[in-house]
Amino acid sequence: MIVVGVDGSMTARAAVDWAAADAFRAHLPLRIVHAVDRSPYQVDRSGGSGGADTLVREGQRVLREAVALARERQPSVEVTTRDLEGSPVAVLREQAERAGEIVLGSRGLGGFAGTLLGSVSAQVAGQARCPAVVVRGERRPRQGRIVAGVDDSPTSEPALAYAFQQADLRGSALQVVHAFAPEIARDLDEVRAGRHRVVQKRLRAFRERYPHLEVEEAVRFAHPVDALTAASAEADLVVVGSHGRGPFGAAVLGSVSRGVLHHARCTVAVVRAPGADVPAQRT
Repeated sequence: MIVVGVDGSMTARAAVDWAAADAFRAHLPLRIVHAVDRSPYQVDRSGGSGGADTLVREGQRVLREAVALARERQPSVEVTTRDLEGSPVAVLREQAERAGEIVLGSRGLGGFAGTLLGSVSAQVAGQARCPAVVVRGERRPRQGRIVAGVDDSPTSEPALAYAFQQADLRGSALQVVHAFAPEIARDLDEVRAGRHRVVQKRLRAFRERYPHLEVEEAVRFAHPVDALTAASAEADLVVVGSHGRGPFGAAVLGSVSRGVLHHARCTVAVVRAPGADVPAQRT
C-alpha cells in the first residue's frame, strides 16, 4: 500500500498525482489520509462548537478532491481514504507503519512563502519506517533519470535498493552519486579510482539483479548535498538514505538528507536505514 497525506495545498495535490502514479506502476492500492488537528483551535470533540463541524467538512472536501484527482490520473488504482484525528506528524507516521511508501507535499498550507520544506514533511521523512517521498508542487518535464546518493557504509543499501526498484518500474536510467572532499592533498586520480572501486563493490549485487538498467557511476569531489542538488536538476527523483539519530534516540534527518530535501530541484525520497528505531510518540 502507498499512503499519501493531503491538506488541500497545491503541493499535496502534486503528492497525490505522484502517489497515484507510483501505485499504478507497483500494482498497489492507494490510501489518501487527512489529519484533523483540533489542538490549534482548542475545539471540543463533543461537537458543541461550530468549529468542529467546519474542520470535519473541510477534511471531507479535501479528501473528495484528492480522490477525484487520483481517479482522474489513474482510474485503475484502488483508492481508499482515512480522515483521522491528531497532529499530522503523528497520524502520518502511524499510517506509514503499514505502508510500503508514504508521499507528502514539500510544504503544506501552514508553510511560509519561499520555504521549500515544511515541518510536517521534514518530521515524517525523518521518522517514517518506510520510504518517505517529498514532492515539489511545480510541474517539470520528465527527465527519465533517477539519482541515488551512496556512501561507503552498508547503511546506504536500503536507499540503493529503492532507487534501483524505482528505476526499473519507471524505465529510467539511474545515476549513482558518491561525493566527498579529500581531507589531505594527494594524488586525486588515485583517490577517485579508490572511490570508484568502493561504489562498484556496493553496486555489484544490484547490477546482477537489474542487468537491463542503464546505471552510471559518478564520483564527485564535492559536499554530498552540493553534488546531489546539482544532479537533481536533470532528474525526476533523488534518493537519499538517512540514519541520523536525535539525542534521545528518536530518528531524525541526517545533515545530507535534510540538505537535499531543502535544496533539490525535484522530488526526493528519504529511505531510513534499519536500526534507527523510533520510539512511540505522545499525541
